[in-house]
Amino acid sequence: MEVFGYRKLIAYQKAKEVVKKTYKLLKKFPAEERYAMCDQLRRASVSITSNIAEGVNRFSVKDKAHFIEMAYGSLMEVSSQFELAEDLGYISSNDRLSMDQLIEEDARLLSGLLNSYKPSDLKQ
Repeated sequence: MEVFGYRKLIAYQKAKEVVKKTYKLLKKFPAEERYAMCDQLRRASVSITSNIAEGVNRFSVKDKAHFIEMAYGSLMEVSSQFELAEDLGYISSNDRLSMDQLIEEDARLLSGLLNSYKPSDLKQ
């Protein structure tokens, strides 16, 4: 097992883009959100990359799948929070659409990674 093999995964690389874009967009948020929605978005976005790294380096397939599912859940949390941020006027529709595109790409990659852990007789 390669210790840093997760870094080669496109899903991980795309998740890093989500983190970077999140941090960039958070600069547009009002100061009163600094310790509320901003903190939550930072934690959720970083959780995506953390769970991918942890999951890929687990030994059991069940554990690998669990952490990839956690990464997917964090990705959806980021999506939900940015939708609210748009509704609240913190970011533009274009910002949210751009983030949605990135999130959708990573969601597909995470789904593929999760599917790769299933036994071949269970794959659809």
